[in-house]
Amino acid sequence: MTRHAAPPIALATALSVVALSAVANPIDRVRPDAPVLAPYGPYKVGVQTLAASIPNSIDVVNIDGSTVPRYDRPLTLEVWYPADPTTQPGGTYRAIIRDGQTEVTLTGQAVRDAAPATGERFPLIVISHGYPGNRYLMSHLGENLASKGYVTVSIDHTDSTYSDQGAFGSTLLHRPIDQAFVVDYMARLPGPIGDIVDADHTGVIGYSMGGYGALILGGAGVTQASTEFNWGTPNGLLAQHLTGSESHEALIDERVKAVIAIGPWGNNAGFWDLDGLAGLRVPTMVIAGGADDVSDYPAMRGIFDHAVGTDRHLLTFDYANHNAAAPIPAPAESWTPSEALDFLPFEHYADAVWDTTRMNNIAQHFATAFMDIHLKGEADKAMYLDLIPSASDGLVDLNEAGQPTDDHTYWQGFAPRTAAGLHFESKPKGE
Repeated sequence: MTRHAAPPIALATALSVVALSAVANPIDRVRPDAPVLAPYGPYKVGVQTLAASIPNSIDVVNIDGSTVPRYDRPLTLEVWYPADPTTQPGGTYRAIIRDGQTEVTLTGQAVRDAAPATGERFPLIVISHGYPGNRYLMSHLGENLASKGYVTVSIDHTDSTYSDQGAFGSTLLHRPIDQAFVVDYMARLPGPIGDIVDADHTGVIGYSMGGYGALILGGAGVTQASTEFNWGTPNGLLAQHLTGSESHEALIDERVKAVIAIGPWGNNAGFWDLDGLAGLRVPTMVIAGGADDVSDYPAMRGIFDHAVGTDRHLLTFDYANHNAAAPIPAPAESWTPSEALDFLPFEHYADAVWDTTRMNNIAQHFATAFMDIHLKGEADKAMYLDLIPSASDGLVDLNEAGQPTDDHTYWQGFAPRTAAGLHFESKPKGE
């Protein structure tokens, strides 16, 4: 979900940044003060764009009364993967920004159509944007995790992109279905990329409505009331994801081993109750802005508190709003007004308090630790999640060699003073 608010910046300021439109928009920056797991990993990165479709899908946008049309639902996928080690890093993307019209150039590490690495298989991570969004909104995570030995695939969700934003009921119904389909699609993908995909070990990272879908896919069925909202999916069709239903149970995929829900929307609007949240059965990390007034921070805390059926974590960025940790840095072109919007496109990407690259680096760090634990079995990464709740309470105590003493409690992986404004909480299954 995206909040439409705040007046456009002054014309003089807008004109002063017009010249920036010719500047590249990097998605791959890692700040010197980033936590230790944020930098790119040892693998070179390739990228390909694939076209897929889900046959016989419900066409929510064109429902007319009791008539429910069907169609082959198209999905465009951006796939990042470990590339041949001789690949020379660097490439560009052409992406539409929030106004649904302006095309911009993004720059990153991935090389278009590079030959994949050979000789091993890599866990799969599905990345799912918000409403609206597109497959490039979290491209920084796609590239970064691919460099660490994952195949990552980001979805353009039909009826939910900047260019084709349609009825919200379509997103409510299709989001977890799209995610589940892409796991199957990548598991069956032929050719050199398919040869390196290990879909038996899959993670899902979703932002806003992507987080909503990921939680449903992970076992959190929706409430009866949410299937009846007059602004939601028509004709009660959302009952396909109803808590305890056979159809929802059939959606859940045991290959999905971990979920990261960033700013997940839904609990604020009555889509889950205690039974639904208790049904979540996949280890989950919720990442949230402490001032989020779109998905509502207390509602997101409720997901963390009440998902008693699994181990879970909550990472909070103090004072951040709904754009915490997910979007790429605001492209230079988004700093200027667009006739297509009544707000600056910039507002879709940026946070008023936190630097976006800083948040992205922190998300890269925690996503790496969490996915390495659950998809690769790297138990040593658990130390990056074994943290005191409030970073500001951490004690920095180093010996003469610069090594932590037994009294050192500052967050593992963060240099002194660099975890300010962060909280990290964990609860085990059953608590």
